[in-house]
Amino acid sequence: MPSAPSARRAAVALALLSLIWGYNWIMLKEGLRFAGPFDFAALRTVPSVALLFAALVWTKRPLRPRSLPRLALLGLFQTTGFLCFLCWALVAGAVGKTTVLVYTFPFWTMLFAWPWLGERIRGMQWLAIALAGAGLVLVLEPWQLAGSFESRVYAVLAGVSWAVSSVIAKQWRNEGGFDLLSVTAWQMLLGAVVLCAIAWSVPSRPVEWTPYFAWVLGYGVVLGSTAGWLLWLYILDHLPAGTASLNLMAVPAIGVLLSRLQYGERSSTAEIAGMLLIGASLALLSWLAMRGERGIVPPLGQE
Repeated sequence: MPSAPSARRAAVALALLSLIWGYNWIMLKEGLRFAGPFDFAALRTVPSVALLFAALVWTKRPLRPRSLPRLALLGLFQTTGFLCFLCWALVAGAVGKTTVLVYTFPFWTMLFAWPWLGERIRGMQWLAIALAGAGLVLVLEPWQLAGSFESRVYAVLAGVSWAVSSVIAKQWRNEGGFDLLSVTAWQMLLGAVVLCAIAWSVPSRPVEWTPYFAWVLGYGVVLGSTAGWLLWLYILDHLPAGTASLNLMAVPAIGVLLSRLQYGERSSTAEIAGMLLIGASLALLSWLAMRGERGIVPPLGQE
């Protein structure tokens, strides 16, 4: 049981992390004004890898990787797939809706964990699935295939990729655990190799190097990835995972609010209803995890 001062510091860290990761969605959208999606994802990831390995040295954690094939598979979904689909979604998609759709990952995690890990869906988890499924249909609006429907599909695929990486990591953790920062650094390195290969091979417009673009990259590398991960590790060391996860669900809400303020994004009645249903599903799943029921909280966070 963490002490009261320690819990308060962790709560402050959690609030700060929610703001950092919430505004990170705006920075992702801004970065795509100056570079193609794959180039921007690579430019943002490579320096983050270097800083995470520096953090490994600073915290005196083991540098030697464990199970390179599994790390490579993890990196393929958590870094390569997640960032490619995410940046692709944000090229034409609205930040708010993209954020909410990506955050359907707990819903997909639970579905994938059933056949993969043998974790049967029980009780109130079925209600969470129904809420998320209904919300997903309302936000996607498949009856209106014009406009940004394709970007919404990419956003869902980003969430699916995040969910697959979560199940891989959860299986690994169940087999004996691992050091989260070490695994994060290595999977990001291996995923970045594939990401750079994609960026190099896919034709795209030239990167526009400006001071503002440098600031956007710096935010993503220093705050979004490195500081974000260190804060997340600190939070998990001082708060129960379910509690941390429940409060971190503020991130998509912050993303929606900031996108409305910065870009004037507006949503239809169906989209608003869908986002509320998805939010209710996320809150319910996190609450179940906080109660000690089989959690779907992923051991890996944003990048």
